[in-house]
Amino acid sequence: MRAPGAAGTTAAGRVIGWMQSCAGPGRPGLAPRARAQFVERSPLSSPQDPYQQGRAAYTPQQIPPMPEQPAPFGLPGEPPQQPSRRKLWIVLGSIGGVLLLVIIGVVILVNVVGSATNQARGLADEFTKKVIAGETAGAYDEYLDPALQKQLSKEAFISGVRSLEMDSSCKPAYNDLKVATENGVKSAEVMGQISCTGKKVDLAYRFEGSDRLLMTSIKLRPAS
Repeated sequence: MRAPGAAGTTAAGRVIGWMQSCAGPGRPGLAPRARAQFVERSPLSSPQDPYQQGRAAYTPQQIPPMPEQPAPFGLPGEPPQQPSRRKLWIVLGSIGGVLLLVIIGVVILVNVVGSATNQARGLADEFTKKVIAGETAGAYDEYLDPALQKQLSKEAFISGVRSLEMDSSCKPAYNDLKVATENGVKSAEVMGQISCTGKKVDLAYRFEGSDRLLMTSIKLRPAS
C-alpha cells in the first residue's frame, strides 16, 4: 500500500500534468485556449455571420416600369390606317355642284340673251323689208305697239316712209343690238343703216313686250 502523502502527491502531479498538456508544450501553467469554448453552429442561424447580415440588409430596388410609347401606326400588328378621303370627296362634290350650277346658269343666260337678240333682229329685218317693199300699211298694223299707234297715225307713217324714196336696191344692215329683261318685260334696241343706190337711211327701233315684242319707238331718216 502507498502512503497517504504519496497519493496526494501523485494526484497533484496528475492535475498539473493535465494543465500542461492543455496549455501546450513550453507554456506551463497557462489556461486552456479559448478555442475550447467554441461551439459549432449553423452559419445560417448565427446572427454574427457577416455574410448573412449583408444578405439580410440588401433589399433589391424596384425599377419603375418604362412608359409605354404609342405605336406609330396604331396597335402592334395592325396595318397603318389610311387617311379618310370622305371630307375631300365632300369638298370636291360641293365645288363640282357649284360649278355645274354656274355653267347651267350661264348656258340659260346665253340662250335667253341669244334668243332675245335673234328675235329682235328678226323683227327688225321683217319690218324693214316690208317698208322697203312698200307694204307700209301692213307693217304699221303688224309691228307697231298700240301705244305708238296712238302717237303716230297710219297716214303720217305711210307719208313719212314714202318721202325716203327707198326702192329694191336698198339693203338693211344692223350694227348694234341691245336686249334686256326687267320684271318679266323684255326689251330690244336695234340700230343700223339702210344702204340704197346713191343714198343711205339711218334706222333705230325699240321693241318691248312680255310675250310678243312690239315696236314702241321708230326713227327713219336720211343719213347725214
